[in-house]
Amino acid sequence: MNSMKLRPELKMLEQGDCLQIHQASCEILEKTGVEIHNPEGVRLLRDAGAVVTDGLVKISPSLIEQALASVPSSFNLYQRGTDKVAVRLDGEAVYFGSGSDTLRYLDPRTGERRAFTLKDVADCVRVCDSLPEIDFVMSMGVPGDVPADKHYRYQFATMIRYTTKPIVVVCNDLADFQAIVKIASLVAGGIEKLSLYPNILLYSEPSTPLRHSREATDKLLYAAQHAIPVTHSPAPMMGGTAPVTLAGAVALGNAEMLSGLVLHQLKKPGAPFLYGHGVHHLDMKTMISVYGAPEFQLARVMAAEMGRFYKLPVWGYAAHSDSKVIDGQAAVDAQFSVSIALLARTNLNHDVGYLESGLTHSPEMMVLTNEIITMNRKFSEGVCLDAESLAVDVISGVGPGGNFTTHDHTMRHWRDLWMPKIFNRQRLDKWSNQGSKNINAVLGEATIALLDNYQEKPLPETVDREIETILES
Repeated sequence: MNSMKLRPELKMLEQGDCLQIHQASCEILEKTGVEIHNPEGVRLLRDAGAVVTDGLVKISPSLIEQALASVPSSFNLYQRGTDKVAVRLDGEAVYFGSGSDTLRYLDPRTGERRAFTLKDVADCVRVCDSLPEIDFVMSMGVPGDVPADKHYRYQFATMIRYTTKPIVVVCNDLADFQAIVKIASLVAGGIEKLSLYPNILLYSEPSTPLRHSREATDKLLYAAQHAIPVTHSPAPMMGGTAPVTLAGAVALGNAEMLSGLVLHQLKKPGAPFLYGHGVHHLDMKTMISVYGAPEFQLARVMAAEMGRFYKLPVWGYAAHSDSKVIDGQAAVDAQFSVSIALLARTNLNHDVGYLESGLTHSPEMMVLTNEIITMNRKFSEGVCLDAESLAVDVISGVGPGGNFTTHDHTMRHWRDLWMPKIFNRQRLDKWSNQGSKNINAVLGEATIALLDNYQEKPLPETVDREIETILES
């Protein structure tokens, strides 16, 4: 990195503020405690010295400090079946990916909103794999044309077949996760290779307020056992499952995250863990948990800063909207959240393409967001201040009334300027002559072109057959 480069940043919490939130979370865990509905989790905590009474576990600050001391401050995710780093989670770099498990698909070919099929999931994965600013993939939709008790497994098999990018996994229970790990191990060349070069990360959640279900804890401990990266990220809703005040909701979410981290590190010290909480709030008029809100973005900044306080990479959210269609509201929501993610440096940001507060997924929204990310990333990279950039000699050589267009300095650097791929900068007459296409028309054409021109990246036939065997078992 150029030492002279000046980067814009977004900062809100000082060290003392982070310490205050941390101490509030520690007090919650020590005095109120958490419910652990998992025998192994309770045993791990009891053996470590936590106070266990009738299923309620009270965790001391010393156990939290022990977990924070053992968890790694960085880890990597890899390209499918290789040792090539795809995502470097070091607390600095910022990445974006899709969300999971929406119920409705906004079809770019027909404009129809309908229930997801497995083919739709595959099409969405193809779009993800084609977009340069989409760095990881989640399932995006719940397919209704596969067995309901296995749809997470079919989602994962589809994702790993159609992308080489890292995959963030959501699943129902330990059996689901074990099947997914078995498939991922096949592709990686064995469970040991998967542990060394993981291309999957488990996304699980505590049950706010202050509960860890048996299923979520099973998955958390299994991920730790095999050194598969995990984010055990609570989703407190201000005014619903959490205090209506943002600070209270963040303190609660942070406490739930810390309790999950303690469990995780007790199972296997040094296993990779991604900090995160998804503090939302309930719109008190609609009783919907909303995405397009300043409070939600303030919570993202606080999560980023608490992650840095703990020296952990951070789980984030970006490019989602409460709008039902791709319109001005959706674009504003996407722009707002992407800029916050880049400036606050939340590291692994999911939910790109969400509409209708997470109930609808749109591939065209992803294509729009790819453009928005490139624009905001260029802004977040900042400005160089060195002799070449200040160009004093160039200015002197051109002189008053001169022109820089053909100067060697311009030739060297004009490609450094951001150039849109989707947005249109033409004059009115040229734009009109080319069909007067608005952004929605352009997005539709661009998305369909990605699908029509996608180059498949097939797995070996033997691996593909074994995946089918796992799915059918």
